Amino acid sequence: MTYETRTRAKIGVLVPFTNTNLEPDMMLMRPPNTTVHFQRMGGYDVDEIPGSDQMAGLGASDISNDLRMISGVRPDMVLYGCTSATLTHGPSFDADLAEKIKAGSSAKSLTAAGSLVAALKALNVSKVGFSSPYVGEVNEQAEDFLGQNGINVVIRADVGRALGNYGQGELTPDEVYNLALQADDPDAEAIVLSCTDMRSVEAVERIEATLDKPVVTSNQAMMFCLMQALGLPRHDGLPGRLFDLL
Repeated sequence: MTYETRTRAKIGVLVPFTNTNLEPDMMLMRPPNTTVHFQRMGGYDVDEIPGSDQMAGLGASDISNDLRMISGVRPDMVLYGCTSATLTHGPSFDADLAEKIKAGSSAKSLTAAGSLVAALKALNVSKVGFSSPYVGEVNEQAEDFLGQNGINVVIRADVGRALGNYGQGELTPDEVYNLALQADDPDAEAIVLSCTDMRSVEAVERIEATLDKPVVTSNQAMMFCLMQALGLPRHDGLPGRLFDLL
């Protein structure tokens, strides 16, 4: 038996406690010779529709214990795995939270929302089509967040119904594919699929083949930015044109 070494990097991920797709996505994309460690975090009511107030509350919740727990593995990078929790507050809050995580974990840090922006800038994209499983008010805040970072949303495709915390993660890759097609426009240089609990990673290559333009998702963007920050080389199985930049 040949064993894989575990010396390249240890990756810590803070994940909302009802999220069922961030962990499998990270394992699908995990670079060889790395390990991924997860700490689930609360700060929201599972029975409420995840609207602006709930997501902003999650972003502002105390994660000091979560940082202590994830710090136990001495990670090289800690990811904040909820996009809407920080985009509802705006870019300054998002950047400050990344610094707070860095200070509290003694590791490099990336947020999902910040990674979306960084990935789009790496692609030299300034006009996008946007979709997510969020309620409309959160999508409006997402548009504003991207706009403050110089990225214009030229078309938006809402899911059309208020999904609960589990409902967001239950969208199928086929449903995500159809949402992406609704978010396309001739002026859109790329498609953004926001939400760490949406099964976007599995749909990326199919969407790109249909639309002939790059797709950027929350989880894919975090992995791309992580690999850039840690100097990890590209490996097989990474979804989308974004990883051509590595």
